[in-house]
Amino acid sequence: MRLTTKGRFAVTAMIDLALRQHEGPVTLAGISERQHISLSYLEQLFGKLRRSKLVSSVRGPGGGYCLARDADAISIADIIRAVDEVLDATSCGGKADCDGDQKPCMTHKLWTTLNEKMYEYLGSVSLGDQVREQRAATGAEAPVAVLHDQRPARRTVRRNDMRAAA
Repeated sequence: MRLTTKGRFAVTAMIDLALRQHEGPVTLAGISERQHISLSYLEQLFGKLRRSKLVSSVRGPGGGYCLARDADAISIADIIRAVDEVLDATSCGGKADCDGDQKPCMTHKLWTTLNEKMYEYLGSVSLGDQVREQRAATGAEAPVAVLHDQRPARRTVRRNDMRAAA
């Protein structure tokens, strides 16, 4: 039993997204470059994350992905489930026919309980928790979005000014 790269990459990419989305939509190319994850693999993962309504996409120039919900409202278990990751310690895939004879093996209950505990733990950890932990580890403050008016300055010309100029 182990968490595959699919689950690990999905969680890593979501943390990266959550850390940077205050700057606007985050591109998969940017996540790919920072986290060393194949762009085509990220496209597959984010398709699943979008269908599970964990992220939303913004098209066009300046487009990318944003979280669809607050980071504290997304659990790590939500991310794992969204990408169809299965955490299963049983040898039967949870079907209780461990030996092929339609009966659970002697340790079936042990492994199914472990499965429940893993999901319980991952369900108790939010994406927001991981973002705060990452910021604390790197010494980065919580980002503050500073808005600047990017519109060109409007110049008002009065009729009297136009006459005086003539």
